[in-house]
Amino acid sequence: MTWLAAFIKNGENPNYQAFLHGVDRVCAEAGARATRHVPATPDDPVEQAALLRDVVAQRPSAILFAPADDHAMAGPVAEANAAGIPLIGFVNRMAGDFVSFVGADDEAMAFAEASYLIAALNGHGKVVLVEGPETAPTSRDRGRGFRRALAVAPGITLLGTLPGLYQQAAGRQAMARHLASHPVIDGVICTNDSMALGAIEALRDAGRTALVVGNNGTIPAAQAVGEGSLLATMDYCGFRMGALAAMAALRHLRGEAVPREILLPAQVIHAGNHAAWLVPVQQRPLPAWPGDPSGSA
Repeated sequence: MTWLAAFIKNGENPNYQAFLHGVDRVCAEAGARATRHVPATPDDPVEQAALLRDVVAQRPSAILFAPADDHAMAGPVAEANAAGIPLIGFVNRMAGDFVSFVGADDEAMAFAEASYLIAALNGHGKVVLVEGPETAPTSRDRGRGFRRALAVAPGITLLGTLPGLYQQAAGRQAMARHLASHPVIDGVICTNDSMALGAIEALRDAGRTALVVGNNGTIPAAQAVGEGSLLATMDYCGFRMGALAAMAALRHLRGEAVPREILLPAQVIHAGNHAAWLVPVQQRPLPAWPGDPSGSA
C-alpha cells in the first residue's frame, strides 16, 4: 500500500490539524495509508529531526514535510533525499530536493493583510507587530510584507514588534507587553491567527481596544471576525494545502507531472465574507487539482 508520512511542526496550531485532515481525506479516497508525525514540543527541530530519521529508515512511499527550522532540518532532509524518498514541502520553504512546494506567497499575503488594517485606520495610527519565530520562513517573509506595507503609509507609526512564537499563549503575553509599553495602540498585526486571538485576550484583560488582524483563516479566527473582535484574517487554508500536498505526492508516485509549486491566493477574510470559513473542515469538499475540475487525486 502507498504510504504518505506527513510531518508538521506544531500540533497546537489548528491550521496544521486541518492540514493533516486534508492528507487523511485524500489518502482515504485513494486507498493510501497516511501517518502523522508531530513533535511533542511545538516547533522543536531536534525532536522533528529524530522523527524524520526514524520514518526514513522505514521507507515510506513519500514524505510531506513542514520544517520546524529550515536551517536545522537541512541535514535530515538531505538524508531523506539520499534515501531516494520523494518529498513534498509545504508551508515553510527550505533547501533540499523537493518534488513540489504547497504554500503561499507569504510576503504578498502579509502586505495585503497589513494594507487592509491601514485602510481601516484611514491611513493614520499607531500599530504594533506580533510575529512568529525567526526559525520559520513564513514569519520572516510575512515580516517583510508587513514592513513593506507600513513603509508606504506615512501616517502609520510602528511602535514595536515582539515574538509570539505562532502560539496563542505567547501571543497574549507579547501583546500584554506591548500594552504595558504603549498607552495608545490603534492597530495590531499578527503573523498568524493563534497569536491574534491571544492579542485579543490581552486587550480584553487590559480593558483596551484596537483593530487586530491575523493570518490563516482558521475557524476560531473566522468566528472572531463575525463577532467583531478580529478585523480580518487571511485565507491560508491548511485543509486545502494538506489535500493538495497529498495529491501531489500520489500523482508523482504514479509518474504524472507535478508543478514545482502550488500557491494559494492572498484573500482577505472580513466581516462581509467570513461565513464561508465557518464550515468545519470535515464538511468541506476536497479542492480541485490545478487544471483538473474533477479534483481527483
